[in-house]
Amino acid sequence: MTRGGQGLARVAVVVRAGAAPLWWLGVFAAGTGVLVPGLTGRRIGVLAGAALCVVAAAVVAYGRRGPYRALARTAARAGRHDVLQDRAVTARNWRRGHRWWLLLAFLAAVGAAFAVPAAGGLLLAGCGVGLWLKAAWIGRLEQADEVLLWVRVDWLSGGAGRPAGKAVKAYRTTGIAAGDAAPGGARRRTPSLV
Repeated sequence: MTRGGQGLARVAVVVRAGAAPLWWLGVFAAGTGVLVPGLTGRRIGVLAGAALCVVAAAVVAYGRRGPYRALARTAARAGRHDVLQDRAVTARNWRRGHRWWLLLAFLAAVGAAFAVPAAGGLLLAGCGVGLWLKAAWIGRLEQADEVLLWVRVDWLSGGAGRPAGKAVKAYRTTGIAAGDAAPGGARRRTPSLV
């Protein structure tokens, strides 16, 4: 970075980066788990998994919102020489940093199917839904204040950290049009030329 600038990653994109892998790995693990009768039987496994999915989504979506609010409240304006990281790069870094955790979670979900079919996979999918809901909530915070929230890349420990973890001291803000991701971390839609 030149002249003291920092690399900045979107907070909502970091949160949202795990949603798709957890969802798809969970759905695949649940689908595989249904093929195994398990100790409890398929029906009980699927019902227990559905309940776990809803609970996991709620816990992940609503848990630990306080640190995000506090960091957003005290956020400073990004500097002129700060470099905004692309959405795809942020998501790729997060997924690389968590690839072994994702693999272990998937294997655990498939293994759990031998006891309770599909439950582990649906729990994993629920965590993915929860991350997506939390990113959407961050997007609403951003829209309410008409700013985008950014976190220093070096505080994310190479993409493997949490955007509201102990290493994160403060957020930075930019205008709502900065970067290539919309509020909430979704891909920015370009208006169609008709």
